[in-house]
Amino acid sequence: MNQKSFKALRVYEVSPGVFERRIESCSSDILPENEVLIRVSYSSLNYKDALSSTGNKGISQKYPHTPGIDAAGIVEHSLSPAFTPGDEVIVTGYDLGMNTPGGFGGYIRVPADWVVPKPAILTLRESMVYGTAGFTAALALRRLERNGQQPELGPVLVTGATGGVGSLAVALLSRVGYEVIASTGKTEETANLQMLGAKNVIGRDEVIDQSGRALLRGRWAGAIDTVGGNILSTVIKSCMVHGSVACCGNVSSTELNTTVFPFILNGVSLLGINSATCPMPERKVIWELLASKWKVQLPENYITVCGLAEMSHWIDIILKGGLRGRVILDHFS
Repeated sequence: MNQKSFKALRVYEVSPGVFERRIESCSSDILPENEVLIRVSYSSLNYKDALSSTGNKGISQKYPHTPGIDAAGIVEHSLSPAFTPGDEVIVTGYDLGMNTPGGFGGYIRVPADWVVPKPAILTLRESMVYGTAGFTAALALRRLERNGQQPELGPVLVTGATGGVGSLAVALLSRVGYEVIASTGKTEETANLQMLGAKNVIGRDEVIDQSGRALLRGRWAGAIDTVGGNILSTVIKSCMVHGSVACCGNVSSTELNTTVFPFILNGVSLLGINSATCPMPERKVIWELLASKWKVQLPENYITVCGLAEMSHWIDIILKGGLRGRVILDHFS
């Protein structure tokens, strides 16, 4: 197979604990020997990519490294009969962009069982507007509904609502008929969150309880929490009887201080969401839902499209907590 040349954002450990990002010309011989070679058209920026780009060894241990936990593109070569050249495909999660070179490079080579055939009615660009963020939001909704969540039971809270997962969760819940309460530390984004479908927007301080009480008045029938820490604790003890809380983030804290009372007195369910290792049959179902009856359209001002040259800037923005909506990497821009 002929070697392919491409551009990539590569992260180097230039001295112990000091990391530097570079845009380089690369050859496909730096890619691991896996079954499917994909020419990447689009990727997207996630918080995990930013951590990998700054040398977080909990995410990436091997440097130099190409981040990008999301990729959508076209198969150029496959050792697996499941894929042929020209197939449009999606890869999110698994080890992509962690210790396997990811979507911030123009090519990836991955195991066949990581690859999802792109639904025909979804474009490659649309799949990366979703990316891991949208996939995670959809997985959280699917888990909630499997646990009995229904729109008629009451409102559903989304924390961290202006972030990637949060904004897509707001739009997705609204799309399928839920009354959405959006919680954010950026209340200046109220109008935009309402445009996404939020019926009510509340400040972050309303989901930070300092009383020490084990239970609070029930305010929502369910929740998707992207933040963790005290906010998640407050969300759980403010959940209505037999409500469900889907947990998929820890940007505030990895700690969870609670009691058993929300679970044994109110019957609240805490559902852990891990999109990276979602089984392939479920993965395909979720992508089909996102392409059809769960399909959402984010306002264009929630989508920033950039090239490799601008990606480092957006990495710095997301690390400072200043990112709103989705940043999409277009390898042809």
